[in-house]
Amino acid sequence: MKNNLNRELLADVAEKLIFHLQARNDVQNIDLMNLSGFCRNCISKWYASSAKAKHIDIEYEHAREIIYGMPYQEWKDKYQKEATKEQLEKRKNL
Repeated sequence: MKNNLNRELLADVAEKLIFHLQARNDVQNIDLMNLSGFCRNCISKWYASSAKAKHIDIEYEHAREIIYGMPYQEWKDKYQKEATKEQLEKRKNL
């Protein structure tokens, strides 16, 4: 056993985080990256990677749709704003 964390509880927490991020479409990915070092796309990559490790065929774009709660392009068109100069500078300096 890798650690003593309960995987069922971790799954519940991850699900709540994903639903929270789906509801908070005002929070931009660049802000998440600047503050925490990960964003919705990172979670999508982790999801697809975990699926692959378990021999489950889930493409990255499908994982994105699961994490975003809609196709990525639709989310991007509805909610993504142009990054500000300050946001880009902060990201560059990480």
